[in-house]
Amino acid sequence: MDPRNTPFLNSAEATPIMNELDVGEDGRKETLLHRPGFPEADTALLYPPPLSPDPISPLTHLGTLPSGHDAARTGGWDRRLNSGFQGCQLLGASADLGREAHADQSVTILHAKVAQKSYGNEKRFFCPPPCVYITGHGWKVTQDHLKAAGYGDSVYRVCGYMCLDSSSQSQADAFKLVFDEQPNSRMFACAKSLFISDQDKRKHFCLLLRLFLNNRQEVGSFQSRMIKVISKPSQKRQSMKNADLCISSCSRVALFNRLRSQTVSTRYLSVDRGAFIASARHWTAFTITMVDDQCAEQGGFVLSEGFICYGCVVQLVCTESGAALPPMVIRKVNKQHAILDVDEPVSQLHKCAFQFRDNPHAYLCLTNDAIIEYQAPFSVRDPSKVVLNDGSCWTIIGVEVVEFTFNQGLACITTPVSPFPVVTGLEVNGGGHVAMLEIHGENFTPHLKVWFGNGEAETMYKSPKSLLCVVPDVSVFSDGWRCLRRVITVPLSLVRLDGLIYRTSYSFTYTPELQPPPSARMTAGGGKREGGMGGGQDDDILLETIHQEFTRANFHLFMQS
Repeated sequence: MDPRNTPFLNSAEATPIMNELDVGEDGRKETLLHRPGFPEADTALLYPPPLSPDPISPLTHLGTLPSGHDAARTGGWDRRLNSGFQGCQLLGASADLGREAHADQSVTILHAKVAQKSYGNEKRFFCPPPCVYITGHGWKVTQDHLKAAGYGDSVYRVCGYMCLDSSSQSQADAFKLVFDEQPNSRMFACAKSLFISDQDKRKHFCLLLRLFLNNRQEVGSFQSRMIKVISKPSQKRQSMKNADLCISSCSRVALFNRLRSQTVSTRYLSVDRGAFIASARHWTAFTITMVDDQCAEQGGFVLSEGFICYGCVVQLVCTESGAALPPMVIRKVNKQHAILDVDEPVSQLHKCAFQFRDNPHAYLCLTNDAIIEYQAPFSVRDPSKVVLNDGSCWTIIGVEVVEFTFNQGLACITTPVSPFPVVTGLEVNGGGHVAMLEIHGENFTPHLKVWFGNGEAETMYKSPKSLLCVVPDVSVFSDGWRCLRRVITVPLSLVRLDGLIYRTSYSFTYTPELQPPPSARMTAGGGKREGGMGGGQDDDILLETIHQEFTRANFHLFMQS
């Protein structure tokens, strides 16, 4: 049996991690094939962790990253370093010592899921204010290239504008972003004075971010997720009809404290260098998870799905640093009292309090810029209420984190990176040696090609929301060997014709079949076909080759039509 001909099942998921390969029956161990000019990936390139295969179908699994369903992260927004990725061929790296390859460049937008409408002459600024973070070594590489070309430092400085995505928005309505460089080599800016007036009749809108260099070169335009417009926080018990206003477990939230409805007194719960603080400018996205109370008492951490309800034990985990607060019971706040006998769902912009589970009299509180425990007394008139101070009353709101990551490779690209393609799902058709992958998303153009690792796939543009490609054979990533004991997972990227690389959070997984091919089963059984020693195996190879060519011919005919 030729170990190169063992068939594979193909699947796709949102986990760009490349596993080590064990190859062949003779015990050989192979590493990935590296093309000239593409060395091993730098571990500073950030990708999400692997998701477990679907338990119902262990051989073929197609997955996505559910929004908000992330554990504690370290080192980036929804990204985590993984040592297993070091062996993967990463598109955009270079072994040419005379010319440094571009590293990834990331733009991250943090914003609230809902926004209150302003009526008349009032201006209800979005709270928390939308924030922009610029990260990645690629920005410094761009700066070095501009310096080498004779431009000054001021040319490289990034500036930007943020506004609502309506066509009626003028340049005067856009908020100019001033980026501050932070100690961790990232740049930060926030849009403090954005609002939506009652003249805008939309129920949903997006934020539009435009970035430029100081030489007026446009970096690109980036769009936020959809934001729901509300008139005021709902005080009624939420039903399934308004489920989008409820806070669900494993979603992201922000917390802020505001005294007497004064904007200047607003403080946000934030994390700085691993410590929880109250900040007047920076806010942090937390993953709120509903914890099983019995397991929490035993020191366990078992997540529960569903909507967060008052009286539940929850835990807040910083999505960036992984810093976590102890388990707390979330309580509804009414007129500066924590109500202990309410179990309705928590809704957007509700006022709430957080009671430490291990100390029923202690509540999460801020004083100036510090986070403390406040010892709250019970109400004298009503034992089901607890009297709170101003610093113990928090407003909760769901938030979104949107990240755009691109790489210029070895080219100095001066055209904008927008429209930025966004992948929302994958669909595998076929299997074995030949499979097709349909990519669903937005902002696709005919100038995009799908890449598996650092190998280009035959790609067909179907529509702005769909791309179709032929899955490369597994032998491309294993020096021609197909008999592998472990799965192979390669990252999926989209590459523009000018060389610009768009990173995605998706990957493709080659999974070996558990049973050997028919020729191997026949040999194991001691049987032989009439007409020759190796006739059966040769016939199988011939049929497989015909099947591959037939599928590829159909693909090319489909492209021509």
